[in-house]
Amino acid sequence: MLDLRDVTTFTDTLIICSGANSRQNQAISNEIEEQMKEQGDIPSSVEGYTNAEWVLMDYGDYVVNIFSEKARAYYDLERLWRDGRTVKY
Repeated sequence: MLDLRDVTTFTDTLIICSGANSRQNQAISNEIEEQMKEQGDIPSSVEGYTNAEWVLMDYGDYVVNIFSEKARAYYDLERLWRDGRTVKY
C-alpha cells in the first residue's frame, strides 16, 4: 500500500498485489469487492477482470491493482509511485 496524498490528487491510497494466475486474481478481486460492499463501498469502475493479468478496482480514495507476477514486474508501479509513502499494515 502506498499513501499518495502528498503525490497526486486522483487517489489517497494505491494498493498493489499479485496472484499466481488469472483465476486467483479474479478471486482476490471478488473478495475485495465483497468486503468493500459489506462496508457500503462500491467501485466506480473495475477494469481487466476478464483477462485478469491486471485488474484495476477504483474506489476513489483507494485504487486496487491486482497483477500477475509478469505484469507486476513489467508495469512496476512501486517504482512509478516511489514518491508515495509505504503504508505498513
